[in-house]
This record gives sequence, C-alpha cells and structure tokens, in this order.
Amino acid sequence: MNKTRLMPILIVIAIGVVLAGLILLLDKPSADTAEMAAGNTGIAGENQPDTGPRGGKLFVDNGFGLELTIFEKGVPPQFRIYLYENGKPLPPAAAKVSIALTRLGAPVQLIKFVPEADYLLGDQVVEEPHSFDLAIAAERNGQTFRWGSSQVEARLEMTDEMLKTMGVEIQTAGPAVIRSMLTSPGEIVFNPDRIVQVVPRLPGIVATVNFEPGQMVKKGDVLAVIESQLLADLHSQYLAAQRRLSLARTVYEREKQLWEEKISAKQDFQAAELVLNEAKIASDLAAEKLRALGVRPEPGLKAKDLTRYEVRAPISGLIIARTVALGAVLKDDITIFTVADMSTVWTAVTVYPKDLSIVRVGQKALVKATAFDVEGEGVVTYITTLIGGQTRTATARVILDNKDGRWHPGMFVNIELVSDEIEVPVAVSAQAIQTFRDWTVVFGRYGGYLEARPLELGRSDGKMVEVLKGFAAGERYASGNSFAIKADIDKAGASHDH
Repeated sequence: MNKTRLMPILIVIAIGVVLAGLILLLDKPSADTAEMAAGNTGIAGENQPDTGPRGGKLFVDNGFGLELTIFEKGVPPQFRIYLYENGKPLPPAAAKVSIALTRLGAPVQLIKFVPEADYLLGDQVVEEPHSFDLAIAAERNGQTFRWGSSQVEARLEMTDEMLKTMGVEIQTAGPAVIRSMLTSPGEIVFNPDRIVQVVPRLPGIVATVNFEPGQMVKKGDVLAVIESQLLADLHSQYLAAQRRLSLARTVYEREKQLWEEKISAKQDFQAAELVLNEAKIASDLAAEKLRALGVRPEPGLKAKDLTRYEVRAPISGLIIARTVALGAVLKDDITIFTVADMSTVWTAVTVYPKDLSIVRVGQKALVKATAFDVEGEGVVTYITTLIGGQTRTATARVILDNKDGRWHPGMFVNIELVSDEIEVPVAVSAQAIQTFRDWTVVFGRYGGYLEARPLELGRSDGKMVEVLKGFAAGERYASGNSFAIKADIDKAGASHDH
C-alpha cells in the first residue's frame, strides 16, 4: 500500500487516541472535586452531607468515606455505618467509629459501633423523634476523621407570647396521684324519702284547683279549695262549744262570788266549776278537730266560710302528680297531689356483678350528665344485696345536693367511682396528650423550641396520665390547646429524615 492511501487512516487513528485520552482525563475526579465533596460533609451548621449508595448520609475526607443510615424495619431504630475508600466498600472492621448524639433537653448519648455483616452496628436504640446533632469520630490507619451533622424533626420554634395568644399553657411533669376510676351508667331519680302524698283529710266537693303538675310550690301554698259539709259541722261544734264555755265561765264567776260572800252553798260553786271544766274540754276538743285538718279555729267566721277547706302544700317542692279536678267529689283518704322535695335527688347506679367487690358504701362518686355539661359529687349510701333477675345487675345509691335545681329525675348520667389511688413519679396532664404520626406524644418545651416526645403511658384518671417512658420529672411541656402545636408542626412539614 502506498503512502498516499495510508495517510488518511493514520490521521483517523490519531484523532481517536486523542479523544480517548480526553475522556479518561475528564472522567477521573480532580483534587478540587474531592475537596468540595469533603466540604459538603462538613461540620454541623455547614452544608449537609451527600447521599450515599444506600440512601444514607455520606461523609468523605481524603478518600475515606462513611455512610450513616438508620435501620428500623422490624427492629427498633439503630444506626448502621458503611465504610468506603475511594468509593469502594471497606470491611466493617477497617475503622473504629463512635457518635456523640445530642438532643434538646437531654444529656449527650455516646454510641459505639461493632462490626456486623458488611456494616458497623450502633449499640443503642435511636429514639424517636430523629431530631438531634451528631458529632462523628472515625479512626482508620492511625488517622482520625471528624464530621458533624444535624437534623430536625417534629420541632417548632415559638415564643412564650405566641403560646399565650394560642391558649397554650406550659406545665411541668412531676409526681401525681392517679385515681383509678370505675365508670358505670345510672339515672337521676326522686328521693323517695322526700315525696309527700297530699290528701284532703275530709270529704267534699272541689271548688278551686290552683296548681298543675310540673309547677314548683312553697310550703303553705293553697293547692286546692274544697267545700265540705263535714267541715261546717266541725265549725258548728266549735262555735257551740265556745258559747257553752263562755256561759259556764259566767256562771262560775257568779257562784264563786256568792260562795265567797257566804250567800250560796259550796256545792253550788263546785257544780259551776265542774260545768266550766267540762265546757273547756269540749271547746278544746272541737278546736283540735279543726287543727288536725289544718284549719285554724276562729270564732268569728262568716257562714259562707264554714264549709271552705284549703288544701295546703305540706312541703316546698315540685308537683309531680295531680288527680283532682274542679267539681270532683272527694273522699277524705284519696291522694289528690304528690309533691317532691327537689333539694336532694338520688342517683340509681347500675353495678355489674364483676364490680361488686369494688363498690362500697361511703365511696366518693363523681356524677356527670350525658346530655349536657353538668356534674356533681356525692357518696355511695346504699348497695342492694340482691342482683336483679332480668338485668343481672345490682343498684347503688348516690345522694346529690340539688338546691340549685341542676338535676332532673329521668336524666341519664355516668358515675365515676374512685376504686384505687396511687402516687406515680411522673405524670402529665391528659389535655397535653396528642397523637402525632403513629406516636402518642407531648410537646416538650426547651428554650424557645417545642418538640414532640413519644411516650409510653400507664394509668390515667382522665385528668392526669402516668408516664412510664419518654419524659422525666421536671421537664416542661405544652398543655391546654396543644393541638395547635401539632397543627403548626404539620404545616411546617418537619421531615422524618433517616
């Protein structure tokens, strides 16, 4: 082959070699690029680390790399670290690593790592929320590498003035008495000891009816007026007895004067005295018959008032029944009104057989209406000894003060009985408990920040809740309108960054 035909082929080959060399040079990382990568891994407060091959945070310095992940699939969250050199994986024993983890309001947590499969495994659980500052120290071939990082989760910055405006109250966790409560249904009923049946006491015809069922009456109010012939007879007997008494007194005074003046015999004086005493007895008897009916004896009554009998309320209370009508003919023993004293009422509490050993006489009880916001306190005064044949339940009685008229018979209520009292070392207000993601939390107050603290809870009495894990005595937290804190954190979009 001549030189003229070889020259183009040699030129194409030379160009290909040059292009291949340029591609290799561009593909190789430069020193500046390595330094930038190291800078991106830098100290907390600088740019955050890059993402490693396994989705964790990648820290690189002088070719040595460390990828930090949090693994929590099927196990409690733990740190896992993967080692690299010049981008290639290293065995987990190639370096010693430790992490100092710092949270708001908590001491520093020192985490050490041990080799496990192809990674280093942290020796402690990384509690939620994953909001903390990290100081990472790694030692390889006599050289120490240090990095810093931070991440924020479920945290909100807010001033005291803003919290006050939102209605959020800051409280302090500490010891509390938790009262174990037994809740049972019940019903408000009349106090049967304070229900009075009103009878007319004598027969007659109803002339006036003044009150209806459901009305309140005071003691002495005239409930109805009856015209009674028997009353007229009693008034007549009383008036006749009064006249005979007056005549007997006059005769007695005259005979006494005559006997003292030695004009008449002593027997005449004694006979007059006997008649006077008999007249007094007859008058007193006639008066007592009227008083027994609630009628005041009055000598000067007009003829039209002799038959008028007023049926008066024996107590102050509520008229719960009326069986009388205008013009009705009554017997003396028929109940015409039923009046209930409403100053106290009973609560009939349903007690199931399994709870009979808990409920006892003298036990404090909190009664709450189911229909609206009314509650009161009382004590158990009685428990039935027999269990009802149909309901298979017993009944306990709680007496409630009702001078203000809040309780109405027929109201359904829930009764909370204190079954046990125990003091716990750490408790928080029940109002502070919120559900955040899949956690049960309170929002701890740390300086100007609020941050979710997942809790393991114990006993509760509806007001205070025992904290078994996740919060310590003396820590402050948001109570009251703490739901607003949750809403603001959700709006802020605090990440769940692993």
